[in-house]
Amino acid sequence: MEPIKTIVSRTVVLPIENVDTDQIIPARFLKTTSKTGLGEKLFSDWRYDASGAPKADFVLNRPEAKGAAVLVAGDNFGCGSSREHAPWALYDYGFRAVVSTSIADIFRNNALKNGLLPIVVDPAFHQAALAAPGAAVTVSLENQTITLADGRTAKFPVETFARYCLLNGIDELQFLLSQDDSIAAYEKATSEGAP
Repeated sequence: MEPIKTIVSRTVVLPIENVDTDQIIPARFLKTTSKTGLGEKLFSDWRYDASGAPKADFVLNRPEAKGAAVLVAGDNFGCGSSREHAPWALYDYGFRAVVSTSIADIFRNNALKNGLLPIVVDPAFHQAALAAPGAAVTVSLENQTITLADGRTAKFPVETFARYCLLNGIDELQFLLSQDDSIAAYEKATSEGAP
């Protein structure tokens, strides 16, 4: 995973409430265990027509969406199943943060473990972000703030261990492996004198 310290990006606004994980990445694409390649299938049923051609009116198909790393979504984003492929698809597309007034718990946890920062803001800040699609935002994970182009800033919560992993670009397993020397020393110390 890439470390996240500061994200400076334009936004893509998807003002739809209750976007579930099947809409983020339809089940027919979940046969893979690879995290790469799913970005092309992100929001597939909304993004492409029956022939597989991009729908010109879908937000991700607009030229201004290219390169954007922050998705401003409607309330209750990521509800539905526990499929980890949903944050994989968002990350593979290039998103590094999702902003909403609420984000489903399982999706939020999966996102944090896969390098995608879920940001929950209050309704007033959210409305301002929704009203400015394509606007520049700055996200500081170190300060846990998001700042809109007009200077309006909001603080957001992030669980301490998840924040540490995101800042350092590591997942839980990589963190555990980084503690190998300490674990070995503990095991040696506790096994000495054992029967």
